[in-house]
Amino acid sequence: MFGLLALTAVLYLWDVTRNGWANDFYAAAVQAGTKSWKAFLFGSFDSSNFITVDKTPASLWVMEISGRIFGFNQWSMLVPQALEGVASVALLYAAVKRWFGPQAGLMAGLVLALTPVAALMFRFNNPDALLVLLMTAAAYTLVRAVESGRTKWLVFGGLLLGFAFLAKMLQAFLVVPGFAVAYLVAGPPRLGKRIWQTVLMGVGLIVGAGWWILAAQLTPAADRPYFGGSTDNNILQLAIGYNGLGRLDGNETGSIGGGGNGQGTSFGGATGILRLFHSEFGGQISWLLPAALISLGAMLWVSRRAVRTDRTRAAALVWGGWVLITGLVFSYMSGIIHPYYMVALAPGIAALVGIGAAALWQARLGLAGRITVAVAIVATAVWAYVLLDRTPDWLPWLRWVIVIVGVAAAGSVLAGSYLSRPEGPLGSSGSSGSSGSSGSSGSSGSRRARRALVLVPVGLAMVAGLAGPTAYALDTVNSAHTGAIVSAGPQTEGFGSGPGGGGGFPGGRAGQFGRGTGTGASGRAGSGTGSAGTGVTGGPAGSAGTRPGGSGTSGSAGTLPGGSGSAGTRPGGISGASGAAGRTGGFGGAGGAGGGGGLGGSTTVSSALEKLLEQDASSYKWVAATEGSEAAAPLELATGDAVMAIGGFNGTDPWPTLAVFEGLVAKHEIHYYVGQDGESFGGGQGSAAITKWVAAHFTKQTVGGETVYNLTEPTS
Repeated sequence: MFGLLALTAVLYLWDVTRNGWANDFYAAAVQAGTKSWKAFLFGSFDSSNFITVDKTPASLWVMEISGRIFGFNQWSMLVPQALEGVASVALLYAAVKRWFGPQAGLMAGLVLALTPVAALMFRFNNPDALLVLLMTAAAYTLVRAVESGRTKWLVFGGLLLGFAFLAKMLQAFLVVPGFAVAYLVAGPPRLGKRIWQTVLMGVGLIVGAGWWILAAQLTPAADRPYFGGSTDNNILQLAIGYNGLGRLDGNETGSIGGGGNGQGTSFGGATGILRLFHSEFGGQISWLLPAALISLGAMLWVSRRAVRTDRTRAAALVWGGWVLITGLVFSYMSGIIHPYYMVALAPGIAALVGIGAAALWQARLGLAGRITVAVAIVATAVWAYVLLDRTPDWLPWLRWVIVIVGVAAAGSVLAGSYLSRPEGPLGSSGSSGSSGSSGSSGSSGSRRARRALVLVPVGLAMVAGLAGPTAYALDTVNSAHTGAIVSAGPQTEGFGSGPGGGGGFPGGRAGQFGRGTGTGASGRAGSGTGSAGTGVTGGPAGSAGTRPGGSGTSGSAGTLPGGSGSAGTRPGGISGASGAAGRTGGFGGAGGAGGGGGLGGSTTVSSALEKLLEQDASSYKWVAATEGSEAAAPLELATGDAVMAIGGFNGTDPWPTLAVFEGLVAKHEIHYYVGQDGESFGGGQGSAAITKWVAAHFTKQTVGGETVYNLTEPTS
């Protein structure tokens, strides 16, 4: 186990700061939490507590505590995320080992550690790292509860899941149905006691999440920041609406573009039972999904006549319920979904694969079992070939190696059934010796041969199953990832294949799905594909992709909808990193928009603008205001001071109103306004009204290539 954890730590910690501030939206919030305890408690985006991030704050707390201890920097922010990954692997190992032995636990932990999307998210500052850790810990407590029947383990698990809600809201509850069914079916006590114990688990869940929800709801609005992402400054509306049911049906008021309307297909391709195998998500999570499903089916079959408390069946309900429910929700949700969400599936898949792989260690595995294992190995190898074939120029030899090794592994598994028979070559070894010495020698040789019957298939199967995801994970670790939309592994061809993709969002951003620098590949004429973040299909070539209000310094990221140009800058004198090569097909269906990039991250603020904002900064609550957190975050990180994000993350939150903004300006609480307009990401009516009012009442100046208004010097 210690070797596994050491490997995981090296993988996740290796040059972790290459990701910089990662998602600078959350990085800015972490910085705020290290400066203000109110910002810490509520998850404020800025230290002056104007608006929160659009999530509950638990994931920020871990990074903020680290920042308060070690000082706020990229290292202190990202190392806790990596350690959460190591802890997740340790807990998964412990949970699987208790029922199926150390070999199964080691395999499960190794699969989790090498899952590409896990290698991405445990080196990133999004909430998913803490979410996965807490769900895995809750699964461990459930294993203990099924063993002992003790209520304390169920309550503890409920508390952990409640706290997971504070990391990423309702996504934490996707594992609850499987957990509840597993205990109701396999728990040791009588049925009546199992029912009320499960109810107590629910009580623990409510307490784990409810204490913060209650505190947030009871705090007067005047004494706390606005809840970003909500339409009425209500945390329950955010949890149930935008971050809850809206993700399922696509009715996400407050989402990208302001209204949802099935935005998930723009980011995750067409919905359907095979969605997780499509190019948007396949390379992130699906490498071992066929093997996991085969293992689940085998577990249910072999335990069909077992006693109620059979642990194989219980494990199938725990881990299989996790994978099936979460997978089906991800497959059919119409709201916004990103590739990195797939990390929530990783522990369940890894556990099923580890349990299934443990069968290879059984010398007496029957013929039906060997056939099942062989089918799983071949299916895994073939699927790895398909995934790797989506990037034909990236390690082209690897897919053939995997197929060859996979066939060899399957053959050795099947051959073992014959070789181990009494009449087989190994079954008769040592049985005919005429002396003690010769018999002993034959017996020793037989033992070595039988050990080989186990080790050879296991070794070959591990290569066939893990070579692909390992290569993707190493590519992920060796690449910089920044922004709000990131994905693991190399870029795939045909990204977004299948019907239903609506193209990208307005104003593509730097970096293909948040990856590091590169050059954009031009697309077909009129297709809208191009370098980082191009527009929708069929538009004319775009001009330099600057937003009105700035001077249009040539950059490399993003054009407006309908364009295929490649130049552009972010507002606030912030230049985006160049995007990686464009993909055919875009986010959604074939011929859709080009790759979207990262939505923030890899940004630099001009020295002139930074110097201006820092002048007399201590005299103001906010050194600047600008539209949306994407533009505000780099300014906040560069200056270390509070910047007002008008309209929250998307620029669409109805806060502040024009009247509130005018009042803050009149009280000299905001120093500068950095030019924006409705062409920015999101852009609500309220922010447009503020932009118009600022332009009409204050004199603009150009600083670092961007338009800036001094809000302390009105024109009249």
